[in-house]
Amino acid sequence: MAMMQEFKEFAMKGNVVDLAVGVIIGGAFGKIVDSLVQDVIMPPIGRIFGGLDFANYYLPLNGQATTMTLVEAKKAGAVLAYGNFITILLNFVILAFIIFQMVRLMNKARRSEPAAPAPAPATPEDIVLLREIRDSLQQNARNSNNLAK
Repeated sequence: MAMMQEFKEFAMKGNVVDLAVGVIIGGAFGKIVDSLVQDVIMPPIGRIFGGLDFANYYLPLNGQATTMTLVEAKKAGAVLAYGNFITILLNFVILAFIIFQMVRLMNKARRSEPAAPAPAPATPEDIVLLREIRDSLQQNARNSNNLAK
C-alpha cells in the first residue's frame, strides 16, 4: 500500500504531468511536420529530380532494375534507400528548427519579465537614533573647536 501511495505522489508531480503533455503534443506535432515534408516539400523536390516520388530513390545492391518501386526492389533484395533517409532527415531538421524557435521564444519571454527590485528595508529605529546622536556629537565637537579658536 505504501508503494502505491509513493507512486501516486510521483505520478502527480508537476514535472511528470508536464512531460506527459509534452510527449503527447510532440507526437502530434511530429505527425504535422511529417505531413508537411512528405505532402508539401518533397513532391516539388521529387519533381525537380526527375518526377518520381523522392522516397522511392534507392541504389540496388542485388542487381535489381532501377525502374522498380522501393517496395518491389526490397522484395527482390537489398537496396540502399537514400531517398527515404533524406526525407526523414529533412523531417528531423524542420522539427528541430521549429522546437529551437519555440524554446528561443520561451526563453525570451522569460527574460523580458524583469523582476521588480525589492524595496530597501526600513532602517531600524535604534540605528536612526544612534545616527542622530553621532551627528549631534560631531556638531558639538565642531562648535567646541570653533569656540576655542
